[in-house]
Amino acid sequence: MRILMMTNTYAPHVSGVARSVEAFAREYRRRGHHVLIVCPEFEKAPKHEPDVVRVPAIQRFNGSDFSLVLITPRWLRAAVEAFAPEIIHSHHPFFLGATAVRLARLLELPLVFTHHTMYEHYTHYVPGDSGAMRRFAMHLSTNYANLSDAVFAPCEAVATILRRRGVRVPLQVVPTGVSLEEFSGGSGSGFRAIMEIPEDAFLVGHVGRLAPEKNLGLLARALARFLLATPMAHALIVGAGPSRSKMHEDLQRPELEGRVHFAGVLENRFLVSAYTAMDAFAFTSLSETQGMVLLEAMAASVPVVAVSGPGVDEVVRDRENGRLLAQADEAGFAAALGEIATLPVEERHALSCRARQTAEACSIVRTADTALAAYGALLAHPRAPKVKAHEAWQRTLRLLRSEWDLLAGIADAAVSHGEEEDLPPGARIELGMPPPADRS
Repeated sequence: MRILMMTNTYAPHVSGVARSVEAFAREYRRRGHHVLIVCPEFEKAPKHEPDVVRVPAIQRFNGSDFSLVLITPRWLRAAVEAFAPEIIHSHHPFFLGATAVRLARLLELPLVFTHHTMYEHYTHYVPGDSGAMRRFAMHLSTNYANLSDAVFAPCEAVATILRRRGVRVPLQVVPTGVSLEEFSGGSGSGFRAIMEIPEDAFLVGHVGRLAPEKNLGLLARALARFLLATPMAHALIVGAGPSRSKMHEDLQRPELEGRVHFAGVLENRFLVSAYTAMDAFAFTSLSETQGMVLLEAMAASVPVVAVSGPGVDEVVRDRENGRLLAQADEAGFAAALGEIATLPVEERHALSCRARQTAEACSIVRTADTALAAYGALLAHPRAPKVKAHEAWQRTLRLLRSEWDLLAGIADAAVSHGEEEDLPPGARIELGMPPPADRS
């Protein structure tokens, strides 16, 4: 199978979408499928990337760490046609997502859309953020889903929300699976030695983008409270982003000196070793659709303490593989960390084993099976053959139709939710919202 993936974020950018695209592409290729990834330019991206096409983009849009594609270059169509895809998979409803619709209509190919993100949680990256913008984002992503031939939701909670919002096309739950081999066998003791974390310390870790939508204020306050009450504990923060300085400031207290460790962005074996070094994983985000880092931690046999929310509830089971808290409360979160820290050794080991079992049930091998079966079902219903005499005219009509549908989706999103005058001008062109990331 020849699969074209189009995404507004990809490595070296750290996000859930980037990790998802990378994980599925790797698994598809391992099985002999051909995958081409179309994505924006990012700073520090490798110069030579097989089967990756980078599109020129504005770096660090609006002070974020996103790259923004404004104009799709003309040569992209030629590159896609040379690859000769059988199916197009879009990972965002705007920018390159809009290009995915155009290409799917032009080439008469099935279009799959993964609704990775609850986009209303990310409108603070857009100048002129407002309630109208958030409603616009919700309606826009729903309209885009209905332009697709099939929609993947990362979890059942998101699928339920999408059905309630009016998604009418076939909808299937396809989470991003975790590579069990990738997150096994790291050197936790070696990582602790590098970071100067005592071997006998109880280490609470967090991995993800350090950004406002991740509820990091609660995490910092809860960690500070827990560390003050537990002298033998340390905290490890892995990741980067616009909220790093504020988080560092919140945790910079004389009593905690030398016990809070910011490791920056880690990859490959360093990231696996960081997970392996942890005794518990802390997660406070309320904006996730899946929370890939939860499964990554569990694949490394690390129990999780998290706040209840979409995606999280389907992974974390209270007192089975960690603690799942009903309320986003710093005192309760700190107490839950303390509870795990004081468990007898055999009970902590049982939590770790059940965490690993959870990850095994959500492996990338299983989720790729589901995705490929969905692709196959779409390809089993071939489109009507082209009539050569009318081919050029038919292609023109298909392009016009795709433009009409995209513009109609924008207009409907604006008009249906009112306050159109509150939307910034960029919201009315090219499905103009910035590409949020979902990696936690």
